[in-house]
Amino acid sequence: MAVDLESLSEATSGALGSLLSTTILYPLDTCKTKYQVEVQDHGQRKYRNLSDVLWEAISNRQVLSLYQGLGTKNLQSFIAQFVYFYGYSYFKRLYLEKSGFKSIGTKANLILAAAAGACTAIVTQPLDTASSRMQTSAYGKSKGLWKTLTEGTLSDAFDGLGISLLLTSNPAIQFTVFDQLKQRLLKQKLKEADHDSSPVVLSAFTAFLVGAISKSVATILTYPAIRCKVMIQASDPDEDDDKTKRAQRKQKKTVSSVFCNIWKKEGIPGFFKGIEAQITKTVLSSALLLMIKEKISATTWVLILAIQRYMLLTRGKLKKA
Repeated sequence: MAVDLESLSEATSGALGSLLSTTILYPLDTCKTKYQVEVQDHGQRKYRNLSDVLWEAISNRQVLSLYQGLGTKNLQSFIAQFVYFYGYSYFKRLYLEKSGFKSIGTKANLILAAAAGACTAIVTQPLDTASSRMQTSAYGKSKGLWKTLTEGTLSDAFDGLGISLLLTSNPAIQFTVFDQLKQRLLKQKLKEADHDSSPVVLSAFTAFLVGAISKSVATILTYPAIRCKVMIQASDPDEDDDKTKRAQRKQKKTVSSVFCNIWKKEGIPGFFKGIEAQITKTVLSSALLLMIKEKISATTWVLILAIQRYMLLTRGKLKKA
Protein backbone atom coordinates (compact mmCIF):
# COMPACT_ATOMS: atom_id res chain seq x y z
CA MET A 1 0.00 0.00 0.00
CA ALA A 2 1.37 3.41 -0.95
CA VAL A 3 2.39 5.76 1.82
CA ASP A 4 0.45 9.02 2.11
CA LEU A 5 3.40 11.41 1.82
CA GLU A 6 1.41 14.54 2.63
CA SER A 7 0.05 12.99 5.84
CA LEU A 8 3.54 11.73 6.68
CA SER A 9 4.95 15.23 6.23
CA GLU A 10 2.24 16.73 8.46
CA ALA A 11 2.83 14.07 11.12
CA THR A 12 6.61 14.49 11.12
CA SER A 13 6.56 18.28 11.33
CA GLY A 14 3.87 18.15 14.04
CA ALA A 15 5.83 15.62 16.09
CA LEU A 16 9.06 17.64 15.84
CA GLY A 17 7.22 20.79 16.84
CA SER A 18 5.74 19.00 19.83
CA LEU A 19 9.15 17.69 20.91
CA LEU A 20 10.69 21.15 20.94
CA SER A 21 7.76 22.91 22.64
CA THR A 22 7.47 20.21 25.32
CA THR A 23 11.17 20.44 26.19
CA ILE A 24 11.16 24.24 26.36
CA LEU A 25 8.12 24.44 28.63
CA TYR A 26 8.58 21.29 30.73
CA PRO A 27 9.44 22.98 34.08
CA LEU A 28 6.26 25.05 33.76
CA ASP A 29 4.32 21.87 32.97
CA THR A 30 5.64 20.15 36.12
CA CYS A 31 4.74 23.14 38.32
CA LYS A 32 1.29 23.29 36.72
CA THR A 33 0.64 19.58 37.28
CA LYS A 34 1.69 19.65 40.95
CA TYR A 35 -0.49 22.71 41.52
CA GLN A 36 -3.54 21.08 39.91
CA VAL A 37 -3.23 17.87 41.93
CA GLU A 38 -3.44 19.54 45.34
CA VAL A 39 -6.94 19.60 46.83
CA GLN A 40 -7.71 22.21 49.48
CA ASP A 41 -8.68 20.56 52.77
CA HIS A 42 -10.33 22.54 55.61
CA GLY A 43 -9.03 25.80 54.20
CA GLN A 44 -5.41 24.61 54.19
CA ARG A 45 -3.38 24.86 51.01
CA LYS A 46 0.24 24.01 50.38
CA TYR A 47 0.41 26.04 47.18
CA ARG A 48 -1.34 29.39 46.97
CA ASN A 49 -0.29 29.92 43.38
CA LEU A 50 1.91 28.48 40.67
CA SER A 51 5.02 30.32 41.81
CA ASP A 52 4.88 28.53 45.19
CA VAL A 53 5.64 25.24 43.43
CA LEU A 54 8.69 26.74 41.74
CA TRP A 55 9.89 28.34 44.99
CA GLU A 56 9.57 24.99 46.80
CA ALA A 57 11.88 23.37 44.23
CA ILE A 58 14.38 26.22 44.52
CA SER A 59 14.37 26.30 48.34
CA ASN A 60 14.87 22.52 48.51
CA ARG A 61 17.64 22.69 45.89
CA GLN A 62 15.66 20.41 43.63
CA VAL A 63 15.36 22.61 40.53
CA LEU A 64 16.52 19.77 38.28
CA SER A 65 13.65 17.68 39.64
CA LEU A 66 11.33 19.94 37.65
CA TYR A 67 12.60 17.93 34.69
CA GLN A 68 11.72 14.52 36.17
CA GLY A 69 9.84 12.51 33.57
CA LEU A 70 10.99 14.70 30.67
CA GLY A 71 12.13 11.73 28.58
CA THR A 72 8.79 9.97 29.03
CA LYS A 73 6.84 13.15 28.30
CA ASN A 74 8.87 13.79 25.15
CA LEU A 75 8.31 10.22 23.96
CA GLN A 76 4.59 10.48 24.68
CA SER A 77 4.37 13.91 23.05
CA PHE A 78 6.29 12.85 19.93
CA ILE A 79 4.21 9.70 19.38
CA ALA A 80 0.94 11.47 20.23
CA GLN A 81 1.48 14.35 17.83
CA PHE A 82 2.76 12.05 15.06
CA VAL A 83 -0.30 9.80 15.37
CA TYR A 84 -2.63 12.79 15.68
CA PHE A 85 -1.34 14.82 12.76
CA TYR A 86 -1.03 11.74 10.53
CA GLY A 87 -4.54 10.59 11.42
CA TYR A 88 -6.04 14.08 11.11
CA SER A 89 -4.39 14.75 7.73
CA TYR A 90 -5.25 11.26 6.43
CA PHE A 91 -8.89 11.44 7.56
CA LYS A 92 -9.28 14.88 5.93
CA ARG A 93 -7.90 13.65 2.59
CA LEU A 94 -10.04 10.50 2.77
CA TYR A 95 -13.16 12.53 3.55
CA LEU A 96 -12.59 14.90 0.62
CA GLU A 97 -11.94 11.99 -1.77
CA LYS A 98 -15.01 10.03 -0.70
CA SER A 99 -17.41 12.98 -0.37
CA GLY A 100 -16.28 14.88 -3.46
CA PHE A 101 -16.41 18.17 -1.55
CA LYS A 102 -13.75 20.82 -2.12
CA SER A 103 -13.61 21.88 1.52
CA ILE A 104 -14.45 20.52 4.97
CA GLY A 105 -17.19 22.07 7.09
CA THR A 106 -16.86 22.80 10.80
CA LYS A 107 -18.94 19.78 11.93
CA ALA A 108 -17.04 17.34 9.73
CA ASN A 109 -13.75 18.87 10.90
CA LEU A 110 -14.71 18.31 14.54
CA ILE A 111 -15.59 14.67 13.90
CA LEU A 112 -12.37 13.99 11.98
CA ALA A 113 -10.26 15.71 14.64
CA ALA A 114 -12.02 13.77 17.41
CA ALA A 115 -11.42 10.48 15.57
CA ALA A 116 -7.71 11.28 15.27
CA GLY A 117 -7.65 12.27 18.95
CA ALA A 118 -9.29 9.00 20.03
CA CYS A 119 -6.66 6.96 18.16
CA THR A 120 -3.94 9.06 19.80
CA ALA A 121 -5.36 8.67 23.32
CA ILE A 122 -5.55 4.88 23.10
CA VAL A 123 -2.01 4.52 21.71
CA THR A 124 -0.29 6.87 24.16
CA GLN A 125 -2.36 6.49 27.38
CA PRO A 126 0.23 4.37 29.30
CA LEU A 127 2.95 6.94 28.57
CA ASP A 128 0.64 9.78 29.54
CA THR A 129 -0.19 8.09 32.86
CA ALA A 130 3.48 7.37 33.56
CA SER A 131 4.59 10.94 32.84
CA SER A 132 1.89 12.36 35.15
CA ARG A 133 2.96 10.05 38.00
CA MET A 134 6.60 10.94 37.50
CA GLN A 135 5.84 14.67 37.52
CA THR A 136 3.75 14.51 40.69
CA SER A 137 6.19 12.31 42.63
CA ALA A 138 8.12 13.95 45.47
CA TYR A 139 11.14 15.92 44.25
CA GLY A 140 14.03 13.58 43.56
CA LYS A 141 11.92 10.42 44.06
CA SER A 142 10.62 9.89 40.55
CA LYS A 143 10.92 6.31 39.26
CA GLY A 144 11.95 5.22 35.79
CA LEU A 145 9.46 4.62 33.00
CA TRP A 146 9.53 0.82 33.16
CA LYS A 147 9.19 0.71 36.97
CA THR A 148 6.37 3.25 36.89
CA LEU A 149 4.44 1.24 34.31
CA THR A 150 5.02 -2.19 35.89
CA GLU A 151 4.38 -1.40 39.57
CA GLY A 152 0.63 -1.77 39.00
CA THR A 153 -1.69 -3.79 36.79
CA LEU A 154 -2.23 -3.29 33.08
CA SER A 155 -5.45 -1.41 33.79
CA ASP A 156 -3.50 0.98 36.05
CA ALA A 157 -1.41 2.00 33.04
CA PHE A 158 -4.64 3.10 31.34
CA ASP A 159 -5.87 5.24 34.24
CA GLY A 160 -7.90 8.15 32.94
CA LEU A 161 -8.48 6.65 29.48
CA GLY A 162 -12.20 7.41 29.67
CA ILE A 163 -11.56 11.08 30.37
CA SER A 164 -8.78 11.11 27.76
CA LEU A 165 -11.30 9.95 25.16
CA LEU A 166 -13.71 12.62 26.37
CA LEU A 167 -10.91 15.17 26.07
CA THR A 168 -10.43 14.37 22.39
CA SER A 169 -12.85 17.25 22.05
CA ASN A 170 -10.02 19.54 23.25
CA PRO A 171 -7.62 19.11 20.30
CA ALA A 172 -10.66 18.72 18.05
CA ILE A 173 -11.85 22.20 19.05
CA GLN A 174 -8.30 23.59 19.03
CA PHE A 175 -7.26 22.42 15.56
CA THR A 176 -10.66 23.14 14.05
CA VAL A 177 -10.50 26.74 15.28
CA PHE A 178 -6.87 26.98 14.15
CA ASP A 179 -7.61 25.48 10.73
CA GLN A 180 -10.59 27.75 10.11
CA LEU A 181 -8.71 30.89 11.19
CA LYS A 182 -5.67 29.84 9.17
CA GLN A 183 -7.72 29.28 5.99
CA ARG A 184 -9.35 32.69 6.31
CA LEU A 185 -6.02 34.42 6.83
CA LEU A 186 -4.40 32.56 3.92
CA LYS A 187 -7.29 33.43 1.60
CA GLN A 188 -6.87 37.07 2.54
CA LYS A 189 -3.10 36.93 1.95
CA LEU A 190 -3.62 35.08 -1.35
CA LYS A 191 -5.81 37.89 -2.62
CA GLU A 192 -3.14 40.43 -1.78
CA ALA A 193 -0.21 38.37 -3.13
CA ASP A 194 1.00 38.12 -6.74
CA HIS A 195 0.25 34.91 -8.62
CA ASP A 196 3.94 34.42 -9.43
CA SER A 197 5.13 34.87 -5.86
CA SER A 198 6.25 32.11 -3.49
CA PRO A 199 3.65 29.93 -1.70
CA VAL A 200 1.57 31.83 0.85
CA VAL A 201 2.18 30.77 4.46
CA LEU A 202 1.45 32.23 7.88
CA SER A 203 4.20 34.24 9.52
CA ALA A 204 5.64 32.84 12.75
CA PHE A 205 3.98 35.57 14.82
CA THR A 206 0.58 35.09 13.16
CA ALA A 207 0.76 31.31 13.61
CA PHE A 208 1.65 31.88 17.29
CA LEU A 209 -1.35 34.17 17.85
CA VAL A 210 -3.80 31.89 16.02
CA GLY A 211 -2.47 28.90 17.99
CA ALA A 212 -2.87 30.78 21.28
CA ILE A 213 -6.45 31.77 20.51
CA SER A 214 -7.48 28.28 19.40
CA LYS A 215 -5.97 26.58 22.46
CA SER A 216 -7.49 29.11 24.89
CA VAL A 217 -10.96 28.36 23.57
CA ALA A 218 -10.44 24.58 23.85
CA THR A 219 -8.91 24.76 27.34
CA ILE A 220 -11.67 26.88 28.89
CA LEU A 221 -14.38 24.57 27.55
CA THR A 222 -12.76 21.34 28.80
CA TYR A 223 -10.86 22.35 31.95
CA PRO A 224 -12.96 20.53 34.62
CA ALA A 225 -12.29 17.23 32.85
CA ILE A 226 -8.59 18.11 32.50
CA ARG A 227 -8.18 18.60 36.26
CA CYS A 228 -10.04 15.36 37.07
CA LYS A 229 -7.79 13.46 34.66
CA VAL A 230 -4.59 14.84 36.23
CA MET A 231 -5.79 13.93 39.73
CA ILE A 232 -6.67 10.36 38.64
CA GLN A 233 -3.22 9.82 37.12
CA ALA A 234 -1.21 11.57 39.87
CA SER A 235 1.20 9.73 42.13
CA ASP A 236 0.32 9.70 45.82
CA PRO A 237 3.43 10.25 47.96
CA ASP A 238 1.97 8.15 50.79
CA GLU A 239 1.65 5.13 48.50
CA ASP A 240 5.32 4.78 47.58
CA ASP A 241 6.17 2.16 50.19
CA ASP A 242 2.68 1.04 51.19
CA LYS A 243 1.34 -1.86 49.15
CA THR A 244 -2.08 -1.72 50.84
CA LYS A 245 -2.63 1.90 49.85
CA ARG A 246 -1.34 1.19 46.37
CA ALA A 247 -3.83 -1.63 46.00
CA GLN A 248 -6.64 0.69 47.06
CA ARG A 249 -5.64 3.47 44.65
CA LYS A 250 -7.95 2.32 41.85
CA GLN A 251 -10.90 2.38 44.24
CA LYS A 252 -9.95 5.83 45.53
CA LYS A 253 -9.27 7.40 42.16
CA THR A 254 -12.27 6.85 39.97
CA VAL A 255 -13.86 9.69 38.05
CA SER A 256 -16.79 9.83 40.47
CA SER A 257 -14.59 9.79 43.59
CA VAL A 258 -12.34 12.57 42.28
CA PHE A 259 -15.38 14.59 41.23
CA CYS A 260 -17.00 14.21 44.66
CA ASN A 261 -13.73 14.99 46.44
CA ILE A 262 -13.34 18.29 44.57
CA TRP A 263 -17.01 19.14 45.09
CA LYS A 264 -16.93 18.51 48.87
CA LYS A 265 -13.62 20.26 49.60
CA GLU A 266 -13.51 23.08 47.08
CA GLY A 267 -16.96 23.48 45.56
CA ILE A 268 -17.58 24.64 42.00
CA PRO A 269 -14.48 26.92 41.93
CA GLY A 270 -12.38 23.81 42.59
CA PHE A 271 -13.15 22.46 39.13
CA PHE A 272 -11.39 25.50 37.71
CA LYS A 273 -8.47 25.62 40.13
CA GLY A 274 -5.26 26.16 38.20
CA ILE A 275 -7.00 27.15 34.97
CA GLU A 276 -4.69 30.17 34.66
CA ALA A 277 -1.64 27.90 34.88
CA GLN A 278 -3.21 25.44 32.43
CA ILE A 279 -3.99 28.16 29.90
CA THR A 280 -0.53 29.70 30.28
CA LYS A 281 1.23 26.38 29.71
CA THR A 282 -1.02 24.89 27.04
CA VAL A 283 -1.40 28.10 25.07
CA LEU A 284 2.35 28.65 24.96
CA SER A 285 2.96 24.97 24.18
CA SER A 286 0.37 24.72 21.42
CA ALA A 287 1.27 28.08 19.93
CA LEU A 288 4.94 27.08 19.84
CA LEU A 289 4.04 23.67 18.40
CA LEU A 290 1.94 25.12 15.60
CA MET A 291 4.42 27.92 14.90
CA ILE A 292 7.32 25.45 14.65
CA LYS A 293 5.19 23.06 12.57
CA GLU A 294 4.25 25.80 10.12
CA LYS A 295 7.90 26.80 9.70
CA ILE A 296 9.34 23.29 9.23
CA SER A 297 6.48 21.65 7.30
CA ALA A 298 7.77 22.90 3.93
CA THR A 299 11.30 21.68 4.72
CA THR A 300 9.94 18.33 5.91
CA TRP A 301 7.95 17.94 2.68
CA VAL A 302 11.02 18.64 0.55
CA LEU A 303 13.12 16.14 2.55
CA ILE A 304 10.48 13.41 2.26
CA LEU A 305 10.24 13.94 -1.50
CA ALA A 306 14.04 13.87 -1.78
CA ILE A 307 14.20 10.61 0.19
CA GLN A 308 11.46 9.09 -1.98
CA ARG A 309 13.26 10.11 -5.17
CA TYR A 310 16.55 8.70 -3.86
CA MET A 311 14.88 5.38 -3.02
CA LEU A 312 13.28 5.20 -6.47
CA LEU A 313 16.60 5.91 -8.19
CA THR A 314 18.37 3.34 -6.04
CA ARG A 315 15.69 0.77 -6.77
CA GLY A 316 16.02 1.48 -10.51
CA LYS A 317 19.80 1.02 -10.42
CA LEU A 318 19.44 -2.27 -8.53
CA LYS A 319 16.99 -3.59 -11.12
CA LYS A 320 19.35 -2.68 -13.96
CA ALA A 321 22.25 -4.36 -12.17
